[in-house]
Amino acid sequence: MPLLELRNVTRRYGHLPAVDNVSLSIEAGEFFTLLGPSGCGKTTILRMIAGFDAPDAGQILLDGLDLVDTPPEQRPLHTVFQSYALFPHLSVAENVEFPLKMNKVAPSERVRRVREILEAVSLLDKAGAMPHELSGGQQQRVALARALVTKPRLLLLDEPLAALDHKLREQMQVELIGLQRDVGITFVFVTHHQPEALALSHRIAVMNQGHVEQLDEPAKIYAAPRNRFVAHFIGDINLLECTLLARVDHELRLAIPGLGEIRAPANTAAQLGQAGTFAIRPEQVLIGGPEQHRELPNRFGGVVRELLYSGDVTTYKVELANGFRMQALLPNVSPGSVQFFETGDAVSIAWSANAGIFLDA
Repeated sequence: MPLLELRNVTRRYGHLPAVDNVSLSIEAGEFFTLLGPSGCGKTTILRMIAGFDAPDAGQILLDGLDLVDTPPEQRPLHTVFQSYALFPHLSVAENVEFPLKMNKVAPSERVRRVREILEAVSLLDKAGAMPHELSGGQQQRVALARALVTKPRLLLLDEPLAALDHKLREQMQVELIGLQRDVGITFVFVTHHQPEALALSHRIAVMNQGHVEQLDEPAKIYAAPRNRFVAHFIGDINLLECTLLARVDHELRLAIPGLGEIRAPANTAAQLGQAGTFAIRPEQVLIGGPEQHRELPNRFGGVVRELLYSGDVTTYKVELANGFRMQALLPNVSPGSVQFFETGDAVSIAWSANAGIFLDA
């Protein structure tokens, strides 16, 4: 039995369904992420699990018991918000101790558990500090410690890293992974930040307009998106309109308007003649001089129109004969052996027959 299960959950605001007939299950000990753009319904789902909003239809089950009629304060879970919501007049230890006091835990047990959780989040030396004396990352860890000290079955995290700068955000991602592993509590995490979801999660539910578009492991969502929305939302990707011409030797033959025929992996039961989209990640596309990569089956000439240097890689946008601008990544390693290109250079781009994916939706 899953720890948490949503069955046909719907939540409307007026006539608008913010969450529309969503069903999903979350296992004990899982780091589960709800990912999607603003307004997709992910925070509404979190609020319904927490009890701040009630579903208009459907069930929310924890350990098989329906939570719908259970008040928020009686649910065995806690929520960590982006704002942290620390008490400014209480020390770190007092902030963490507060929920234990509310639950009438004995003083000696409170001291032991506060010390234990502060040690787990590497803040034992800050026990006497006030919130304003802490960095943003330290405040975030205090909020996590306060939520975890009562040992909830479930921890809900609503965009908890959104206010942090890039470096601190990456550091907190690593700390979150380690903390979740160490305490063994199920995390349900809400974010619109795709790299964060890919880095943290055991599984991701990609949401759009109140629906779950795809629910899977991060690597599978990235490598095998179910439809055009997921492909476009998760990371950078090239999307070319195409038609399925044939299946030959476990490969697809696709017609790209204005370019010609390409070969792609046979991943679909789509009918011959069906229109769709060929999706391929920039890191799967090779870029070289006009005479390079002739051994690859999918190869086209083009002109560099844009480039973006990012330190470890350069992203090139190459205009093809049909006007499409394809992105290709070139690692900036071993500068002496790497050929770089400038805007206006004639180049070739190419990829293998087992790269990319045909999407019929």
